[in-house]
Amino acid sequence: MKADTVEVRVVSPIVTRGFRKLSDLKALEYAGVTVSHAEIRTGPGSIESEFEAAVSVPGTIAEVIRAQSEGVDAVVIDCMGDPGLRAAREVATIPVLGPCETGMHIAAMLGHRFSVLTVMRRLRSAFENTAAVAGLSTKLASVRSVDIPVLELEQDLERTKAMLVQEGVRAVEEDGAEALIFGCTGLMGCAASLREGLLARGLDIPVVDPIPTAVSIAAALVRSNLSQSKYTFPLPPEKELIGYDDITLPRAIAAE
Repeated sequence: MKADTVEVRVVSPIVTRGFRKLSDLKALEYAGVTVSHAEIRTGPGSIESEFEAAVSVPGTIAEVIRAQSEGVDAVVIDCMGDPGLRAAREVATIPVLGPCETGMHIAAMLGHRFSVLTVMRRLRSAFENTAAVAGLSTKLASVRSVDIPVLELEQDLERTKAMLVQEGVRAVEEDGAEALIFGCTGLMGCAASLREGLLARGLDIPVVDPIPTAVSIAAALVRSNLSQSKYTFPLPPEKELIGYDDITLPRAIAAE
């Protein structure tokens, strides 16, 4: 932590330039907290499958290593698939957060059960698996989708918001959700609109926008001098690694 300022870096694990606007991230800053941004160099245009999540991991790990070497205080991975989260925690001593895991824990704190509102139906199993690993399966009421691909979310933003309200209402009334969480970081900024739509129908429940939430939690961890356990995420052993020139473990953190 530099002086009294915490720097949180948001790493976008896709190669679509401009999808995550730096101005949107800068809007998340507040006194004592700055937000920087990085994108991977090779990988998928967006992440809507296990395959795309997998090929994004090497670049994501490289950016986490780079962030720590540059003195960044914490990293948030900019995808609800949390690609490379556990591996990135092994190669870093600074806090590394996934918005999905973080958002689910926060949603479980704020409501007895929560639902995930995501982009495509095919992602349902991934969210159920994340909830299971996080120990939150009994808290997950449902995973609902608006069936709009990630890169098309902003093409008709009003339609996207209307679909979020529609599926949000169904999650509450049909599935028993008492909190909602976005299942795509591309929906950042839509929480106020969704909550307004829910309130108009008499449904007063929290809506978790994962990236702003994860950034704030990351800063709080730094302020509290907390990071991931090295018993849970031990440093990787130093050994030959062929074909990954961007991934070089600093000897200072490589386990012998």
